Amino acid sequence: MTEKNRKIHVIGINSFKFEDLPLKLQNLFLKTVNVAVPSSYFDEIKSWSDNNFEKKKLFFASQSNEELINWLKSQKTDVILISRGDPLWFGIGRILLENFSKDVLSFYPSNTCIQLAFSKLKIPWQDTINVSIHGRDSTKLVKALKSKPSNLAIITDSKNKSLEIIKKNLSELNLIDFYDFWLCEEIGFDNEKIRKLNLKDSLPTDISSLNIAVLTKTKKSYSNDNLPLFGISDTIFKTFEDRPKLLTKREVRIQILADLELPNDGVIWDIGAGCGSIGLEALKLRPNLELFCIDKRIGSKALILENSKRLGVKPKFIIEEDINNTLNKRNFSSIKKPNRLVIGGCNKKSKLLIIKKLAQGMNIGDIIIIPIIDIQSIEELKEQLENKNFKTNLNLIQTCKGLSISQGMRLEPNNPVFLLKGKKSI
Repeated sequence: MTEKNRKIHVIGINSFKFEDLPLKLQNLFLKTVNVAVPSSYFDEIKSWSDNNFEKKKLFFASQSNEELINWLKSQKTDVILISRGDPLWFGIGRILLENFSKDVLSFYPSNTCIQLAFSKLKIPWQDTINVSIHGRDSTKLVKALKSKPSNLAIITDSKNKSLEIIKKNLSELNLIDFYDFWLCEEIGFDNEKIRKLNLKDSLPTDISSLNIAVLTKTKKSYSNDNLPLFGISDTIFKTFEDRPKLLTKREVRIQILADLELPNDGVIWDIGAGCGSIGLEALKLRPNLELFCIDKRIGSKALILENSKRLGVKPKFIIEEDINNTLNKRNFSSIKKPNRLVIGGCNKKSKLLIIKKLAQGMNIGDIIIIPIIDIQSIEELKEQLENKNFKTNLNLIQTCKGLSISQGMRLEPNNPVFLLKGKKSI
């Protein structure tokens, strides 16, 4: 750290007009000789000296690199460093704190470009996730997109085609229709422009290099008219944003539905149904099946009902309670036993109890599928199925998505899932 008896005043701006500075900062600028300004808008700030200031200014064109740090260290008197927005929010502030004592630095933040953009869009932004891909890779962007926040603000980088990367990532994660995409250019400045883009079209050719992207969750009605026969997109299903495990991902769901060998008629139980994605898609494929969805989590019934409307199907029963309670009820014997059974969303002890209670009532050719992420429980569950005369096999489902980055493409792995299948033989 460099210690000197002077100050580095870091001033955030969101306007190129001198008169838009607070009076305190105008006076600070008037009495300070040495001023560092980013090269991208050096001429605009240098023009402030046309106001016939008493003190002649010495301007330094900044690239926010080691040359800037060395210049700041070489100064004997107070210095002003011009920045955009809040220097401590994805700005030069972090680098300065790594090279100078806090006693040397004074920060004067302005409104961030994100604040201004949301004020123009008239959208509350307290729950917004903010990501910067300016000079950074898109790892954090992909992580944020996969969590499907209501609002996502992205600081872009004109040098690495980041708008194209955002567009490709949204497409690769099947989120093109999930968000409205707002391109915000030169926010707070004279040439400010905000426009909503259709990402299924090519990007405009007249985009300012000073831009950010804001994604807001699309508000739309759902129709089952255009749904595919098989492999429904995850985005169709309603779930809780803070509980992603309520949804079985498309890649795993496809394999489960294939392994179930769905009959034309019969009864399917989906235990630990979550938002109902497996059972409801099974019902869409085989409308004559009777579907029983069971999940103990509060709110699961409402989710399954909403998703059944989106898919245009009707479950026979939706039970919002612990499966252990269901199995121990006196009238349990009167409930139709399954021909197809999916056991998810519960611990090993419950899974073993379900097999014990239900397997004996199943017929030759009936199938049980158990998605498993806990490898330690596989052997015991497999043994229990085989003791009940189920022929078993085990598959590991491990998939990756190709995601675009500035240098090409990388593979983003999905969580591995074991699928234990049992088919009753005698």
